[in-house]
Amino acid sequence: MRALANPRNLVVAAILIFLALVPVYAQARANPYLLSLFTRIIILAMAAVSLNLIMGFGGMVSFGHAAYIGLGGYAVGILAQEGITAGLVQWPVAIVTSALLAVVIGAFSLRTRGVYFIMITLAFAQMIYYVGVGLERYGGDDGLSIDRRSQFGGLFNLSNRTVFYYVCFGLLLASVYLVWRLVNSRFGLVIQGARSNDRRMRAIGFPTYRYRLVCFVIAGTICGLAGVLLANHTDFISPATMHWTRSGDLIVMAVLGGMGTVLGPVLGALALLLLEEALSGLTEYWQVILGPLLLAVVLFARGGIDGMLASLNRA
Repeated sequence: MRALANPRNLVVAAILIFLALVPVYAQARANPYLLSLFTRIIILAMAAVSLNLIMGFGGMVSFGHAAYIGLGGYAVGILAQEGITAGLVQWPVAIVTSALLAVVIGAFSLRTRGVYFIMITLAFAQMIYYVGVGLERYGGDDGLSIDRRSQFGGLFNLSNRTVFYYVCFGLLLASVYLVWRLVNSRFGLVIQGARSNDRRMRAIGFPTYRYRLVCFVIAGTICGLAGVLLANHTDFISPATMHWTRSGDLIVMAVLGGMGTVLGPVLGALALLLLEEALSGLTEYWQVILGPLLLAVVLFARGGIDGMLASLNRA
């Protein structure tokens, strides 16, 4: 019991409780923007969690991960544009489409390692980005407005901001739990072993290519679901969502929070987006301040924020 009540776990628990109470605080302060901001943080944290599954635990650095966000968002937007607003249709279509795209990208990129893997995922992401730019029927480069959020009949109403927040929060917790179960299973141990020494893992009989491909598809599917949530949150989707720089943002969140840790990406997304929000309110040159701060974390806290919290247990 004492092991569970260590400083790191207490801080993480306090953050999760705070996130759970954000709608209550926002309503008490009559501040709808606060609820909107934290909804976005939770959605992007979910995308960062999915990227960390392949990057932090599997050693697969993907610069095309944001493509799944765009794909999930466009699945919602295009179906809504064609008059299909049922969430029980939109969400499965987005999830299956993201999974199929991940199979295609993974089948090619996972045959390579290192910088070649990075370049192939980047190339696929840019191809998908330009496909989005060319979709003139659905807004092209200007993007696509979504008139109605996904409809679930009498189950729940996503037009209610509080309900939508808790749906996003619940899916984030489910994603974190899924990743935790995966990385602590035999499957996860194979993925981490392949990251360390793929040749040795194959020599003792593990088909690491198949394991890594399944991991890649799971990560892409979770990220596609995050794209569904983001499209419903902003009521808009555009090719800019799929640009490689968005994948860079997700990488920064994972590294800042702590790669190879289950909750690190959540902490990284929370810290990065709150820093951006605070600094952008102070000066239009906020990136000049944010850059050195991120660099300092990378240089002096190799385990990211989660590593810094873990060091409290040893103090």
